[in-house]
Amino acid sequence: MAYDLNGMKVAVLATNGFEASELLEPVAALRDAGAQVDIVAPDGGTIRGWADGNWAQAVSVDRTLDDVSSESYRALVLPGGVMNPDTLRTHDEAVAFTRAFFDEGKPVAAICHGPWLLVEADVVDGRTVTGWPSIRTDLKNAGARVVDDEVVVDQGLVTSRHPGDLPAFIDKTLEEIAEGVHAGQTV
Repeated sequence: MAYDLNGMKVAVLATNGFEASELLEPVAALRDAGAQVDIVAPDGGTIRGWADGNWAQAVSVDRTLDDVSSESYRALVLPGGVMNPDTLRTHDEAVAFTRAFFDEGKPVAAICHGPWLLVEADVVDGRTVTGWPSIRTDLKNAGARVVDDEVVVDQGLVTSRHPGDLPAFIDKTLEEIAEGVHAGQTV
């Protein structure tokens, strides 16, 4: 299905070690739908992706966490990769930025290891989610109901398990962004 996201700003929060396909493919789809996408990271310059056990393509950082506010964006996308969310969850600014989207009821999409950041932001309690198998216990311990489905949507929160789920993840992410703020999503 085609979605019109013209004029909508979306933040993609990432750092070195993001799973390349989980950042590049959603960003391309968002831009194809007309969204303005900012790659947000703790530091400026470029960040390197990870693919097939090796460093992959680098992408330019558009904005740093010091320069952004959730109020400027319609939605947040969190790519996975083991290193990326594990590093981001140690940055208070990344955790606060993520939590703010939930406080505002805005769509958030996280794939693979990306939901690790949601655990740190304390926003999964009572929600139905999925993620990479090795983080499912962390999600359960944070109060989430964890399922093994290719894509799960819970009041504007989109989660998926791995790169093989990208088509479903991208479709639901675009749909939720088009819908906008979700009543009842706030934590």
